Amino acid sequence: MILMKRRAVLGSILGTFAAATASRGNATQTRQDTQNKTTQLDLVKPVRLKRGMTIGLIAPASNSPDNEGIRFAKDVIQSLGFEVKEGKHLYSRNLYFAGTDRERADDINTMFSDKKVDAIFCVRGGWGSPRTLPYIDFENARRNPKVFMGYSDITAVLSALYRKSGLVGFHGPIAKQNFTPYTLAEFKKVLMFPSNSAFIASPPPFEAGEGWVEETNRLTRFSGGTASGPLIGGNLTLLSNLIGTPYEPDFHGAILVLEDVDEAAYRIDRMFTQLWLSGRLGQVAGIAIGKFTETDYTGNTYSVESVIRQHCTPLNIPVISGLMIGHVEDMSVVPIGIQAELNVDAGTLKLLEPAVL
Repeated sequence: MILMKRRAVLGSILGTFAAATASRGNATQTRQDTQNKTTQLDLVKPVRLKRGMTIGLIAPASNSPDNEGIRFAKDVIQSLGFEVKEGKHLYSRNLYFAGTDRERADDINTMFSDKKVDAIFCVRGGWGSPRTLPYIDFENARRNPKVFMGYSDITAVLSALYRKSGLVGFHGPIAKQNFTPYTLAEFKKVLMFPSNSAFIASPPPFEAGEGWVEETNRLTRFSGGTASGPLIGGNLTLLSNLIGTPYEPDFHGAILVLEDVDEAAYRIDRMFTQLWLSGRLGQVAGIAIGKFTETDYTGNTYSVESVIRQHCTPLNIPVISGLMIGHVEDMSVVPIGIQAELNVDAGTLKLLEPAVL
């Protein structure tokens, strides 16, 4: 009962705050935009992947509970036609971290410096990537651009690389997972055989029939229209945790990509509120939401759809959800920093330039 009263009071306060903020008009938004404006470095693209290249395998966050999981990740990479070079601390474990913060950062720095390593893949996410950020040599990464790929907790490193070095990072599969035919096709489309424009993250083909229609991979169009800008974001939890730090991306005019897993609707609401109160939501040109999977709907709760609608539709920008981004088997690859076009009416997210050289 006390908890519900607190939530009711909080809702009233936020409602009052929203009304007060709206009444301030464009002058307040202009001041906020000026305060939050960051200087983004010129974009640096890595070289495209080719069979026979060497992939550096590291664990910037948590590790596989057992060594066989790491060997499985190596097998996955080798099945794609690549060689594997292990990070020095790849098998390290420090409670829920894969080694100490400095050890994990050292593996990132070493892989960027190593001339024999062509790209860097992460074993898994979990937790711990943000703790490595103060120890990453971002100038080293800018001098030695390479494909750096992972998702979930790895969002922190991807955002930091883009913000501090200008390097395009890739929100895509971790090494410790099998690639479905859809995931493999998206991987090759973005990283191996790029084109001047390419559609990504569209739901996979579905053969409908009498009494049989798509249920799982449906698109929800919150606000129609078209917007273009650089892709930023990834995991909502990690992105919201970067707000106010030197590693958050520039939200101005960007296409914000979001996904998450195992979060109750009220926690998703809390993180969207953080993005709203910090002024970041009001700066983006469009929002492309992937999947919020394994959501807990126990008890008296809003739906995730309702939370998104409350926070995003008042922005009057294109907003869609249901794209193949996030903790799902059929997963796309999202190049952070690349110019893209979001067309909600058509249900598409299109890259406007190659993500690799």
